[in-house]
Amino acid sequence: MDLISMKLTTRGHYSVKALLDLSLQPAYGPTSVKQIAHRQELPAPYLEKLLMEMRRAGLVNSIRGAQGGYQLAREPAKISLGHILEAVGETIEPLPRHIPDMGQAEDWVTFTLWHRLHQKLKEALYNITLADLYYDARSWQAAQGEETSFVV
Repeated sequence: MDLISMKLTTRGHYSVKALLDLSLQPAYGPTSVKQIAHRQELPAPYLEKLLMEMRRAGLVNSIRGAQGGYQLAREPAKISLGHILEAVGETIEPLPRHIPDMGQAEDWVTFTLWHRLHQKLKEALYNITLADLYYDARSWQAAQGEETSFVV
């Protein structure tokens, strides 16, 4: 089986891991940064900054107090990978701003192809939710015969 991979930046990867971790909490209750960082093996100070950005974007709520922490602001099925990446400033836009040479059909076809691929990628990122990732992870674990607690 061929594996297809897409590289996420550290910001994007840690953010997805943190929110998937929050989606695993009973009744989506609050969890401290320290607990998430420990379970997911992430640096707590960096994670705190990412969670604050995601709070500003409305993906998580912060709860003060001894039993406080962060929790999802919406159910996992309503939070997409696109929302998460956008919240932490990850761009989904293609890097070069190439303007095709109108006189060359090949240049225009190449430009159109990359534009269409970009649109499909963007659609996919906004259609894959935390709930999807949760079920994918659980299915993989079941196939491996592993316990239900896992590091993303």
